[in-house]
Amino acid sequence: MPLDPQVEMLLQRVSAAGLPPYPSLSPEEARRVMEARSALTAGEPPVVEAVSDMVVPGPSGGIPLRVYTPIGHPPFPVLVYFHGGGFVLGSLDTHDSLCRAIAAHSGCAVVSVGYRLAPEHKFPAAVEDALAATRWVATNASIIRCDADRLAVGGDSAGGNLATVVALLARDAGDPKLRFQLLLYPVTDHTFSSPSYQENGAGYMLSRDDMEWYRDHYLRTEADRSHPHASPLLAEDLHGLPPALVITAEFDPLRDEGEAYAAKMRHAGVPVELHRYNGMIHGFVRMYPSLDAGKRALEEIGAALQKALAL
Repeated sequence: MPLDPQVEMLLQRVSAAGLPPYPSLSPEEARRVMEARSALTAGEPPVVEAVSDMVVPGPSGGIPLRVYTPIGHPPFPVLVYFHGGGFVLGSLDTHDSLCRAIAAHSGCAVVSVGYRLAPEHKFPAAVEDALAATRWVATNASIIRCDADRLAVGGDSAGGNLATVVALLARDAGDPKLRFQLLLYPVTDHTFSSPSYQENGAGYMLSRDDMEWYRDHYLRTEADRSHPHASPLLAEDLHGLPPALVITAEFDPLRDEGEAYAAKMRHAGVPVELHRYNGMIHGFVRMYPSLDAGKRALEEIGAALQKALAL
């Protein structure tokens, strides 16, 4: 399909803003640019009952969490959510609207995790924080009026990577028990060898240059590229993982690796729903105020979480 007309308009708006590409910036400067980009697609977020911030213990100090409580009757099912941003960018604030929307559409509480970012904290710091935060929610669910028996993990892009790795680690340890994975255009392979990198490596918001910049900041060594906790597509065994919804975008360099991970899970016997949104670009769900397809994806996400986390 051709690029969606709403996406074309959005790309023109971003281009007109004259924001510099991330690889030309320091991480600190790039974080400010991501905040500015986020403002270009901002809208009025859906209403939730409450939003609260807290800090919980982590392997290297406190981990900031933001808890979105939906309208309804507790105890709520709960999604632990990891934001995107290439492991370098992103924050509780850049994904605030998306997390509110997921909570509103699903009726689940959403716990957004402010994990440590690279290059100040390289791999596997983000993984360690993601797992620690998920275990805290599982152990302390009643504190946030949630049900630990209805626990899911999810994330977009780099956050999708963290969700896959947390699911792998939780399976191997037998704790915590996860019911579902929500994977939005996840990073699963740091080799960048798929055809979608050739087809969509420039001109569609996320570029190959961006991904190489993120990777070089995040990973410690060349060998880390093939570590299954950095590139979960390279994990030998995906048996026993929780069911998953994987969403990809047609004009996204990460399209093929997300779909390959879905296929590999299916081959291992994991129930997987895969939906490619044609005409869309990387990050389109977070751009839902400007994109009808983003709104449709939120409806799909809400329905999938309701079904997976039903009593």
